[in-house]
Amino acid sequence: MSGIRVAIAGIGNCASALVQGIAYYRDGGGGDFSGVAPSGSTPSARAGLMHPNIGGWRPSQIVVVGAFDVDARKVGRPLEEAVFAPPNRAEIFQPDLPESGVLVSMGPVLDGVAAHMADYPEEEAFRPADREPVDVAAVLRDSGAEILVCYLPVGSEQAVRHYAEACLEAGVALVNCVPVFLASDPSWADRFRAANLPIVGDDIKSQLGSTILHRTLARLFADRGIELDRTYQLNTGGNTDFLNMLARDRLESKRFSKTESVQSQLDERLETQNIHIGPSDYVSWQRDNKVAFIRAEGRGFGDVPIELELRLSVQDSPNSAGVAIDAIRCAKIGLERGLAGPLDFACAYYMKSPPVQMRDEEARRALDAFIEDKPLERSGGKSAGP
Repeated sequence: MSGIRVAIAGIGNCASALVQGIAYYRDGGGGDFSGVAPSGSTPSARAGLMHPNIGGWRPSQIVVVGAFDVDARKVGRPLEEAVFAPPNRAEIFQPDLPESGVLVSMGPVLDGVAAHMADYPEEEAFRPADREPVDVAAVLRDSGAEILVCYLPVGSEQAVRHYAEACLEAGVALVNCVPVFLASDPSWADRFRAANLPIVGDDIKSQLGSTILHRTLARLFADRGIELDRTYQLNTGGNTDFLNMLARDRLESKRFSKTESVQSQLDERLETQNIHIGPSDYVSWQRDNKVAFIRAEGRGFGDVPIELELRLSVQDSPNSAGVAIDAIRCAKIGLERGLAGPLDFACAYYMKSPPVQMRDEEARRALDAFIEDKPLERSGGKSAGP
């Protein structure tokens, strides 16, 4: 089968947006745009894409050949139906999906479902299927998958590692979109190197989300000579990601990932009591709409106070899929070039917790050089990158 053969673990909101996006960009526009555009706008071959072409690969050439989930409303169903099944709440921007020929396999539950989910209505919470889990590595091999995209719930430490082990066993690259630290863990990175497999991780940044915006603001304060004294980011949403994170023990890795992502952009770290970043609450009626509130307090010329407050409202899952569609293609060119272990520049640009943190403008420049397979030309500015 031609194309980039991908399997997805976790057929939730983000997977729904990704599968819809592959179809959306399949027709017209040189294979990159469907011709569907909001009223009053003009269709463009690159609308919504950071990179229409990565190493000769277009979004339309991604083919989903395998899928895993644990919810009774998704397991055993065709992928093109499962992505719209409850409790998914992602915006439907591509309602007509082609037949995939892929049935959703029962994955291992392990720690993938938080106990409090059972207390919520049918349309909001996970409902695990009463089925035996498949052998994930065997399904990956049989499907011909080259890359696994991990979209499991936050806090699924055991489950994510189970899928990572299956990738190593089956010879499949990994794009780890969740804050379970694999690419950024030297022991896991070494295992992917030894298996001659690339990995892109950990914990995906949204295309224009609260983390990338907060990082940019923090860096802007420093670059303009403003002393940042304290800052917070509070997020609310109504999808299963926010519902899952009501369990505070599952939230720890996410809060750490988001906080360190912002801290990495500062010349001097803020004290713990002066920085608070992370998901804050579940508001059911918001559905897939994520609302972020960012506040930064600092001092400018003459120690005169400066305060900034910002509100960002986005559809959470397409915001993630707009990055995943790039990360997948970077993993593909990593496979083509025989690269193994973390793809550092792709990790730095696309992920909150990469092995090496960089300033975003430097990461973008380095990533573009990687995509074009050219040596990286260093700038004269300071960079936290390699």
